[in-house]
Amino acid sequence: MKTNYLVALFVFIFFVACKTEPKKTGETAETTEPEKTVPELIAEAHGYDNWADVKEITFTFNVDRDSMHFERKWAWEPKTNMVTAISGADTLTYNRADMDSIALKTNGGFINDRYWLMAPFNLMWDANNYTYEQTAEATAPISKEPMQKLTIVYANEGGYTPGDAYDFYFKDDFIVREWAYRKSNQEEPNLVSTWEDYVDVEGLQLAKQHNRPEGGMSLYFTGLSVSKE
Repeated sequence: MKTNYLVALFVFIFFVACKTEPKKTGETAETTEPEKTVPELIAEAHGYDNWADVKEITFTFNVDRDSMHFERKWAWEPKTNMVTAISGADTLTYNRADMDSIALKTNGGFINDRYWLMAPFNLMWDANNYTYEQTAEATAPISKEPMQKLTIVYANEGGYTPGDAYDFYFKDDFIVREWAYRKSNQEEPNLVSTWEDYVDVEGLQLAKQHNRPEGGMSLYFTGLSVSKE
């Protein structure tokens, strides 16, 4: 989430490289497929292979806390990078390749909300901007179930939250069940939440619900739709 919006929403409302052996006379060259990384396997488990065909995705980011409700609606055309943001009575359409100060501020919310919905895809989109480590045996912070853990730490420069860390907890199917956010890669998480209520939207596996262990707050998505070319 890129951005401090991640914390703010909860605080204020809540390669084996591809190796081709030299071809010898009379022999056929053998190619070994590169071994997929854990980030790649997680992204693929969530339908990343279908992303290339997406023309537009729409979603509404919702947070409920006590009697308060907050929501932002988004329509994103990834191939053109056009974004339409709807918050209350305000609507703004902008291109992420050419943003003025208002669009930049709005885009911070978009990055945050999209990250909650599509963080497994960000493992591919942000691949050059983080380091990662896999833990084969870990205990999920909420369910206390044994799971695998992928920890990513963003570079100290660039992006919306430089130096921040995320822990993804998953089982053998590589579907994310829980995660933790750690600002500036501190040891204790700033927040943890579930990833649940998955739906298949045009081949994309999207978690609609994120619950925190202490309850009292709900982050969820509605209005999910995907159109393809």
